[in-house]
Formats: sequence, C-alpha cells, structure tokens
Amino acid sequence: MADLLYTIKANTPKEEIIRQLREHPEIKFVSLVGIDLAGNDTDEKIPVRIFIKDIDEFFAGTAVQTDGSSVVLPGIATLNNAKVDMPVDPSVNWFVDYNFEHYDNVTNRPVGTLRIPGFLIHEGKRVDSRAVLTDTLINVKRELVNLFHAHPNIDGLEVSGKEIIDLIFTSATELEFWVKTPLAEASVEEMSASQIMQEQYWERTHGAVRCAMEQSIIELDKYGLQVEMGHKEVGGLKAQIDESGHLTHVCEQLEIDWRFSDAVQAADNEIVVRMVVKEIFRANGLEVTFKAKPMIGLAGNGEHTHIGLAAVTADGKVHNLFAAKNPAEDYMSAVGYGALMGLLKNYEVINPFVSATNDSLNRLKPGFEAPVCIVTSLGHTPKIPARNRTILVSLIRDLQNPMATRFELRSCNPYTNIYLVLAACYSAILDGVKATITHTTDELLAELSKDAGADGFYLEKNRAYRSEQDVFEDFTQEERDKLFGKPPATVWENMEAFKNFPDKVKIISSGGALQEKIINGFRDGALLRWKTELISRILPELRGIVRKAKKIDAEFVTDLDAYNWNKIFLLRAALAKDSIDEKSLFTQLVNALHWGEYETASRLQVEIYDKIEELKALYDAYEKNII
Repeated sequence: MADLLYTIKANTPKEEIIRQLREHPEIKFVSLVGIDLAGNDTDEKIPVRIFIKDIDEFFAGTAVQTDGSSVVLPGIATLNNAKVDMPVDPSVNWFVDYNFEHYDNVTNRPVGTLRIPGFLIHEGKRVDSRAVLTDTLINVKRELVNLFHAHPNIDGLEVSGKEIIDLIFTSATELEFWVKTPLAEASVEEMSASQIMQEQYWERTHGAVRCAMEQSIIELDKYGLQVEMGHKEVGGLKAQIDESGHLTHVCEQLEIDWRFSDAVQAADNEIVVRMVVKEIFRANGLEVTFKAKPMIGLAGNGEHTHIGLAAVTADGKVHNLFAAKNPAEDYMSAVGYGALMGLLKNYEVINPFVSATNDSLNRLKPGFEAPVCIVTSLGHTPKIPARNRTILVSLIRDLQNPMATRFELRSCNPYTNIYLVLAACYSAILDGVKATITHTTDELLAELSKDAGADGFYLEKNRAYRSEQDVFEDFTQEERDKLFGKPPATVWENMEAFKNFPDKVKIISSGGALQEKIINGFRDGALLRWKTELISRILPELRGIVRKAKKIDAEFVTDLDAYNWNKIFLLRAALAKDSIDEKSLFTQLVNALHWGEYETASRLQVEIYDKIEELKALYDAYEKNII
C-alpha cells in the first residue's frame, strides 16, 4: 500500500495527470466535487477512461452536468431552468478516496475514486460555495493591495505597503466529533458529571477508539494534511469491557487538528478529513457524528476556524499582516486591528452562514465554552497573550513567532459552510482595514476597547467589543445582550439579520461574489430545512419525551409527588394535548410553519424548548422521589 497515489497536486498539467492515473489502475473512478449553498458536496462515479478521453471537456465544464433538484441552489437552479455545468478546479489539490472494502483483483489494491473539486455554473455564472470564496478572495486581494500601495506607512507593520506584491489568505479548522458504539445508550446525567469533573479531557484513548484515532492520523498524513494532534475532548465517559475483552458502550468526544493552508484549500481539506475519519471509525465498528449538539446538556462539537493574512514582498519574503512590528509593545499592527474590528462590527451578517441549523443554535448556549457574544479579548498586556475561551473571536499570538498571529472564530461547527463563512469574513476584514488604515495602533486599541455608549470613528456607539472577563460568569444575560448584542435563538431569527442589517449585507457582498441571489438562496434553503426538521424530526422527538413522562404507580405517595405530578400533567397538556377550543403548543407551531408565519413559529419554538427543559427537570425530580 506504500505506493498508493493519494494526492494530485494543484496545477498539475493535464499530461501529468493522465500519466499518474495510468500508473495507478486501481483508481477506477473520478468524482467532481461541487459544494452547494448548504455545504453539501456532490459525489458520482465516472470511469477513469472517460475522464482521460474527455479531459479537455472536464476542464471546460462541458463533460458533466447536474440539475437544480440535485443540489441546494434555491431561486437559482429551478426546475424549469435547472441545467448546472461542473468544471474542475485545477488550482487546488485533488484527493483519492480509497474503498478498503473493495479490492481490485488485478492490482490487489483498494479501488480508488479521484475526487476533483469543481464549480457549479448556472447560465454561465459560478453559483456554488467554492466559487463564492474563490471569487471573493480575488476581489479582496486586489482591493487590499491597492489600499496598501496608496497608504504605504501602516502603523505597527514591519514592511512598507509599497513593497507588497501579493497576499496569502490562510485558514485552518479544528474538527471535534462524538464517537460511540452503534445503538449504545448512555446516561446524559452521568456524562455531564464526567464533563464537569473533567475526567475525559486529554484522557488516554483505548481499544477501538485508539486504533481508529491512530489510523485516521496516519491516513490523513498520507494526503499531505500534516496532522498536528488528535486527542480526547471534554465530553464522554469510560467504556465497559465485555466478556471477550472488547470495549462496549463507547461514547466519547475527540478532536483532530491539522496544518493551515490557503483559504480555499483549507475548506477542501476539511471535507476530506470528515470523509476519512468517518470511514475509518466505521471500519472499527464505531459511529461518528459531526452534529453541533448531538446530546442536549453535554458539550457540542465545535470547529474553531483560524483566519490569517500574509503579504509577499518583492524579495519573496512572507510577512504576517496581523502581527505587530514590536509584539511586546503592541497587540497587532494597524491591519490586524482593522481586520478584527471588521469581523466584529459585521458579525451579525456572518453569523447566518455560521449557524444555519437548529442543531447549530442548540450548541450556542451560555456554558460549555460555546461563544454567543460578539466580543473579543486581547490579553491584559501585549506581553501576555490572551486565552479567554468565553469570547467569539480570539486573538492568537506567540511572541516568539510573529507568523503565528491569527484570529480564531470559535462559533463554527463541523457542518458550518466554511466556504461562505470565510468569504463573508474576509469581506468584513476588508471593510475594517479600509476604515482603519490611516490610524495609529494606539488609536485603534482605544477604539476596540471603548465602553458601550462612547463615540467611535468605526465601531457602533452603544456596543462594547472587548472584554478580558469571563462573559458568562461576570455579566448577567441582560448585561451581555446590552453590551454585545442579543444573539439569535432560532434559525429564523438568525436569517432575519440579512433583512435587519442591509448596510452590513452590502459590505460582505461588495466584491460581487456573495451577491444577493446567493444570499437569498442560502437563506431560503436554511429556512426550508428549519421548517422541515421542526415538523418531521424535532416535534416527533419532543412528543416522545412528553409521552414518556407518565404517572408512576407507587404504594407511598407524598404531597410533593402529587404537587410535581400536577405540574407535569399541566405541562404535558400545554405542549401536546389539543381540545376543540385550545390548541397545544406543538399544533400551534406546525400551523404557524405551514402558514408561513415564521416570526410566530420562531417564538413558539423558543417557548416549547423552555417548557421541554422544565418538563424534563420536573419529571426527573418526580421520578427520583418515587421509591
């Protein structure tokens, strides 16, 4: 297996691609990977012989088409205008997906599929997530280079703006996931206790979990991803051992991190990592979930997204544009301050791309280190890098390594459409740099650190954007909402940001790639999934919780038991029991969704969630008091 082909490098000539494929007859198929607005990646099996014969047509986008019913492009590829072309993208790495359950009889090697990142083109225009990021970066690069040339004396930067000839957009993601044995059920209460006592974080892995983790790291390195770490996360509990010595009832949380790349490649790499991890753990008899909040009451799966920006000068050297010239005296350069403020000021219209599902918003609750407030932390002094885990955007610094300076957006999850998030982030960064490029770092530090109510030249007057405190412990919810903005509670509330902040929408769409029809298509798709999931999945699950909260027959019943049961009875009825004149909350929610009354539906969803949590707590107390 040592000589399997795992990667065809970016910008490999067509003749060399053909040569490599002919040298590896175990690669039987190619698959064009387009990313729709929901973040779904396409997959198909095209025989390699067809790809080799028609390679020019594949590059031109005329060899493969799909239609509007196959991808999520609402309002763009419609049923009466559905044709979508799929050209390949030669500027990034292509990866080979091997099926280790299917071996080629001639070569005695696993059958491979060359997965080729591509674009989705409708009516001659690129309309997919990869294209949005690619085209956005082209525009941001052009505008920033022109800006640096026009304003060469940038405070805190080690190079003159006139020396900059190119920019590098760097990014990396961290993947958290839960792993369990199939059909295993574990006590949420027990795992919550384990989490609070930190019994799992950095714990040694065992058995099939250890094997799968080690195999995943080794396999990902074969793709050139340069894995930096795999470890246990905070969630989970200790597995049990059956009579044959195998671990059973596995339920624990893991994380894998790998090296940064340029922004488009980083987003592509993430899809490969998810694919490899899921297949290897499955081969070891384990299920993997990348859901943001697979179990209510326990830590969710985050995907902290790192964002960087570097300049290339005429001498070929690379310089971190966020890093301060004197890191012991300044937190960042003027470019860094502007970029961070651009992210924070415009985050309301970035957030819909970050959290577009019920699941993702379930994760973003106070506690569990999940960020809900639009705020950053710099550290108490430039000499001591901050590590405040309660804020939205972290400034990552290493005084000994200026190239490590970057931002960590902590709100993303493994199913966030990272292409659209990065496109929106870099557009917001451009806006911030434009507004701050002529200011000194002292002026920018004062702007970023201003109190709510204080005037600023860029940031909003009635908001605060920096805190070195624990935003969950040191502020009440009312104080957080007032200082940092009230976070959306539902998908509908989050999508309403596109309507409520039109000036900020103009900023993230200024480059022309994240245009109105893309934003509207993303919004419409997210709301359709929100509505469908509520009706078809979430409400049936909640109805099951209500039905399980039954009265318990007992010989000895106290007045407390009677009191608790009466409250439970009334809650169950309010949630799920209709009468001729009164409709339950469940029925009201379904009706509101069917009638398109989304504001009402959003309010009902929040009310139902609150009452379900109240019911669960009441029934737990009621059940524990029965002997």
